[in-house]
Amino acid sequence: MDAATITLVLVIVTALAFDFTNGFHDTGNAMATSIATGALKPKVAVALSAILNLVGAFLSVEVALTVTNAVVNLQDKSGAPKGELLASGGQNLLLIVLAGLVGGIVWNLFTWLYGLPSSSSHALLGGLVGSTLAGLGISGVKWVGDGTKLDGVVGKILLPALISPAIAIAVAAVGTWLVFKITEGVTDRWRQKGFRWGQIGSASLVSLAHGTNDAQKTMGVMTLALIAAGHWTDTGSVPLWVKVTAAAAIALGTWLGGWRIIRTLGKGLIEISPAQGMAAESSSAAVILSSSHLGFALSTTHVATGSILGSGVGRPGAHVRWGVAGRMVAAWAITLPSAGLVGALMYLVGKGLGGTLGAIVVFLVLAALSTWMWMRSRHTAVGAHNVNDEWEGQGSSTSPAPTRPHDHAH
Repeated sequence: MDAATITLVLVIVTALAFDFTNGFHDTGNAMATSIATGALKPKVAVALSAILNLVGAFLSVEVALTVTNAVVNLQDKSGAPKGELLASGGQNLLLIVLAGLVGGIVWNLFTWLYGLPSSSSHALLGGLVGSTLAGLGISGVKWVGDGTKLDGVVGKILLPALISPAIAIAVAAVGTWLVFKITEGVTDRWRQKGFRWGQIGSASLVSLAHGTNDAQKTMGVMTLALIAAGHWTDTGSVPLWVKVTAAAAIALGTWLGGWRIIRTLGKGLIEISPAQGMAAESSSAAVILSSSHLGFALSTTHVATGSILGSGVGRPGAHVRWGVAGRMVAAWAITLPSAGLVGALMYLVGKGLGGTLGAIVVFLVLAALSTWMWMRSRHTAVGAHNVNDEWEGQGSSTSPAPTRPHDHAH
């Protein structure tokens, strides 16, 4: 195999690895509240979420096309920066995509290690923007659209990032208030039982919505890589094998659980009731599905967190742990630049070594960092066995229960 083909294979493998991390990083967006309220047993919840993520990945390609066409100028062979792209060659474009993926994965794993529900979407797109800036300069990034529609990094990423959590908080707060108002005369026992059943449906809808949005991002990146390597030319569609492998990777990651983040979302923000859980999940699903239809590559984590906070605001007397929420918002704020910095550094390392060697070294750096963070996670394991333990509020943001080193952790 020539250098470009080897690099393309590494990019595809790394893209699927990102999709896998996206799955276990974001399982909590759909299932954390159902697990916390006891509506679903932990392992049943993640299995159900995995199946629905798999199905959802095939329902739309709008977000995938956003990643392929509306953020980075990697595939644009006409117009600016035409000369730069043609001069840099397919190998360089593939290295940019590879470095961007590494930036996304490293940030995903770092925030998972500390139980912070940050945005996998912004980690990926931040990594791509950082590596593109390092490889092609400012003109390589589509910052804004043509003025006739919302497009580019500003229109498709930054504005949804600011607006979607606020919308989710408002919708969930109103929904929670209405739920408690309407069921005011219902005994607590029947209210709890009824809304637990309702949560199964609403959590399933969030999982389906997550598949329509997050799995698409990896499809878009894989299509970008194929275009850069000259193996695909249609910017209006995604190859079938790309859809299948991306859907399978995110479903597998979802099935493994991501228990550290499930714990933070389910126990760290509020002590959630089934009624609040159903309101939060329904709000998340509505916002995510609407955004997927419009092609916005928003963060499902931002939406889910906003919905959970909104359900706390909307319930009279509920206690919201704003300190935990503040740490999460801080992680959100630095996700794009942090992943972008890693992406840029990885590109410079790969470019400095050159050719196939550079791509292989970047891949090995990713493997080493991933292994180190996994080993670190074993010191305070969180799994289905302790994900619902009482929130301690001390130490790390996850406050996991102490476990033996050999306990299973994801």
